[in-house]
Amino acid sequence: MLSPPIRTQATNSYLPRDSDYKPHEHHYILTPRTETKMDEDDQKVAIMRKAFQMFDTSKSGFIDTLKISTILNTMGQLFDDSELNELIEEVDPDATGKVNFDGFCEIAAHFLEEDDAEAMQEELKEAFRLYDREGNGYITTATLREILAALDDKLGPEDLDGIIAEIDTDGSGTVDFDEFMEMMTGE
Repeated sequence: MLSPPIRTQATNSYLPRDSDYKPHEHHYILTPRTETKMDEDDQKVAIMRKAFQMFDTSKSGFIDTLKISTILNTMGQLFDDSELNELIEEVDPDATGKVNFDGFCEIAAHFLEEDDAEAMQEELKEAFRLYDREGNGYITTATLREILAALDDKLGPEDLDGIIAEIDTDGSGTVDFDEFMEMMTGE
């Protein structure tokens, strides 16, 4: 089975993963593949970018490596802690405790499952229903703040404020399913 390509932020090109790629003038050109595969790849990159941006609250282009497990949990990805730590050490060999988007993609792509969009949406609906206990069709940003704080106890008030501001795009103080979906999928 072929590994999915990863689009890098720096060059907006794809990193080679298999024989489908051919080098050309310091960039890689993707040889013809099905449009569906490209849509899936673009969707995965969008999901990773949205997740990365949510936790890059200072907009520095870097996130703490300690937050990667929280991001993977938020994305619903299963992972082995020791495997994650090994990948982090590969991407951050100097142990700076920070990774850029490309490094995050390298780590996250390792764990991304091959789910179809419909199955992902169903899983997200179920997760949303768990938090929308009253069945109102929304959760409050206070509830979302509690969820995020529980997922990562290292998130401070400023981090949480930044994440909430990114998610609650209409400023309503609530997050409806569409906003929740956008947060989780980048769509």
